[in-house]
Amino acid sequence: MSGTTNHLRAGVVGFTGYSGAELVGILKRHPGATPVLVEHRAQTADEAPVFDDGTERRPLSAEGVAGLDVVFLATSAEVSIESAPMILKAGVRVIDLSGAFRLRTKANYQRWYGAEHAAEELLAGAAYGLPEFYRDKLPGQKLISNPGCYPTAANLAIRPLVEEGIFDKAAGIVCDAKSGVSGAGKKPSQKTHFSEAVENFSAYAVQSHRHVPEVLMNSGLDEAEFSFTAQLLPLHRGILESIYLRTREAMSHADLAAVYARHYANEPFVRIYPEGRFPDLRAVQQTNFCDIGFRTDPQTKRVTIIAAIDNLVKGAAGQAVQNMNLVFGLEETAGLL
Repeated sequence: MSGTTNHLRAGVVGFTGYSGAELVGILKRHPGATPVLVEHRAQTADEAPVFDDGTERRPLSAEGVAGLDVVFLATSAEVSIESAPMILKAGVRVIDLSGAFRLRTKANYQRWYGAEHAAEELLAGAAYGLPEFYRDKLPGQKLISNPGCYPTAANLAIRPLVEEGIFDKAAGIVCDAKSGVSGAGKKPSQKTHFSEAVENFSAYAVQSHRHVPEVLMNSGLDEAEFSFTAQLLPLHRGILESIYLRTREAMSHADLAAVYARHYANEPFVRIYPEGRFPDLRAVQQTNFCDIGFRTDPQTKRVTIIAAIDNLVKGAAGQAVQNMNLVFGLEETAGLL
């Protein structure tokens, strides 16, 4: 590491956005890291005062990132694709919060993101940064692709049941997911305008949401087995997913609790609720936790799972810092508890 012993210098590109600002806040209280604001474009008058507290600023260039240990890209996929190769060439690790490197092939990216991928050579080597699944593969990685917010909650809820062959594939899985408006990013649009979002509730990207392939790839599902709908809640932050499936055999709450315990008993950021309790957004806002509660109906073999995260923390900035901690051999929970 180029900084003082065991102390990281962490650049943040996109620090005026919601996820980027969250990142800077976490890094400021992190015992082993210091944030550096990396500017990739001229700041507007409204954005200029953000973190105007003496935090070091640098331009996004090979010279600007020199000496940093890691750069977080809290940017659009297009900016990440353009910037990541230059940062990596400068010998600096990258943790990308966009969808630029989450999918493994150029064809998959073209299908779900509707654009050509200009850094195809990086796709196969990017590590998918969902620590609960891939913790052992993260130390020393040069390019980490931070998971999407919806897939983080969905995969943590679903994958244990898929891995253990518990769910009925013929019945499929339905994921009804709701997110606060900050999940759409800071760039304004008609759908996220206050007058459109307040006192409203709407679905979007129906049957075409770009987070779907992340669930398929990381939970081992076929596309025909997974139905996903994203919906916009008139609030700032938080994701709550209601997931419906059937099991192959009748299962009690205790049976399913044992499955989750086998996978998550020692996970610092996954909390499994006792029978009769379910998470809500207040339980996870401003935290890096994924909370999971469920109910079984042995007679019909139905299972309803409720999973909740903060889309800006476990769904973005917090998980990115969790990945940084693992990449550099720091305490995984550092800065997050």
